Amino acid sequence: MPELPEVEVCRLGISPHILGQQVTDVIVRNARLRWPIPDEVKLLVGHKVQAVDRRSKYLLIRFETGTLVLHLGMSGTIRVIKADTPVAKHDHFDLVFGGNTALRLNDPRRFGAVLWLDQHQDDQGLLSKLGPEPLSDDFAYGYLYSKAKNRKVAIKTLLMNNQIVVGVGNIYANEALFQAGILPTTASNTISEQRLDKLTDIIKEVLKAAIKQGGTTLKDFTQADGRPGYFAQSLFVYGRAGEPCLQCSSELLEVRQGNRSSVYCPSCQKD
Repeated sequence: MPELPEVEVCRLGISPHILGQQVTDVIVRNARLRWPIPDEVKLLVGHKVQAVDRRSKYLLIRFETGTLVLHLGMSGTIRVIKADTPVAKHDHFDLVFGGNTALRLNDPRRFGAVLWLDQHQDDQGLLSKLGPEPLSDDFAYGYLYSKAKNRKVAIKTLLMNNQIVVGVGNIYANEALFQAGILPTTASNTISEQRLDKLTDIIKEVLKAAIKQGGTTLKDFTQADGRPGYFAQSLFVYGRAGEPCLQCSSELLEVRQGNRSSVYCPSCQKD
């Protein structure tokens, strides 16, 4: 599943190609995504893209009349292509611009979304209920402690609660907790404010490093046969259960938390 860095790299990849461009057509081949694509998206014809933003893992394409919300779901990809590029299987949605350019969403599992916020109003609370962005000033020293001190839930579970902080996700929660030396199963209310402040810094560093690494793949967003939004990374623990720790050579262990894999080093990480 694309996580925050992948979606931010996607935003960086598509922005130069669609910002300021006028929509000439909206093509909906299959409206049955996670939620039905609303008919209002057809009204975008004739309007120009004013901004391309991101909130959590949602891409926000701003127009004067409202915001087009895109979510990649489990398997979705977005790319900028020539509008006359032959349609492939699972190409569900095109936003077509002048100059034979189109923004195309491909989503095999159809867990993604194309939604419309009229006049930018989030009436359903899709975005307004989300916690702070981890790379923003709102995610600062003292914040995690204020949310953790009265909660017994495991710290990794807390980090993946989008009402606490958005977009950390499974990969980066694993990596940040390893670098902070905290076991993913540790009860949140037992961790000191000092350690949580250190974890705050590390989360920011891990996400920034992933976005920087993803910057090398920006050209993929204009390749019709590419897989934009996914990029190779150097990871300490995620996906490495049973392998030696890169710091101490102990065998990395795995535990399931909320149907997600948590990989950790029993030597480097403590309660």
